[in-house]
Amino acid sequence: MIAISLQSGSNGNCVYIEAGETRLLVDAGISGKQVVRRLAERGRDPQGLSAVLVTHDHVDHVRCAGIYARKWGVPLYITAKTLAAARARFDLGRIADVRVFAAGDAFGIGGVRVETVGTPHDAADGVGFTVEHGGRRLGVLTDLGHPFDGLGDVVSDLDGVFLESNHDLRMLAEGPYPAYLKRRIRGPHGHISNDEAAALLGAAVGRGRLRWACLAHLSEENNTPDVALATSRRTLGDRIELAVASRYAASEPFAL
Repeated sequence: MIAISLQSGSNGNCVYIEAGETRLLVDAGISGKQVVRRLAERGRDPQGLSAVLVTHDHVDHVRCAGIYARKWGVPLYITAKTLAAARARFDLGRIADVRVFAAGDAFGIGGVRVETVGTPHDAADGVGFTVEHGGRRLGVLTDLGHPFDGLGDVVSDLDGVFLESNHDLRMLAEGPYPAYLKRRIRGPHGHISNDEAAALLGAAVGRGRLRWACLAHLSEENNTPDVALATSRRTLGDRIELAVASRYAASEPFAL
């Protein structure tokens, strides 16, 4: 299995996953042209896509879902509440093949098994995804709200993960955001911090399965890649590979 973050952050999110003959895009927050360009930079082509999966209805995750579905003729996997909320806010256009699931469901796409977990982020019906192929398990877990019950078990059962590490607590407290937005970010329906991400990864590494983590959805104003990495390194040391998903470029391929 190969995974590539094509972009990660409030300016747009999309992850490419390749497992055997199955090709997935998780989230649709960047343009189709950007998907084509960034996959080409990594020697890949979206023409063989199998499906698009959406985590939640916020613009940086769903705005181009209809474009992807039409451009590549693939089904869209999304919860009913997320689809309704997205259509109420954006013009997704006609989508010929919508596969509705509920948070907590598991389903197959080609040769992979997809598991879903509901998240307490302030969206209509947010989910995280686990993709399993050939005994390897990959997680895409961002926009989490807070480290909710069961999240640690999900992370500990993965071989690789794109995990939210949104903000540094000091930078958020001292930064320019208004008080209401700071409360939203650090509240139970906002985003998890560098310290919370590090704690989740530390517990998972202690169980011995996790091989790499890519810190994702970093705030541009309240975090930096160096700060996020340093926070996780203080907990993890060199026990696993660590990277940061860029807000502006594709990552190198991560292999499982």
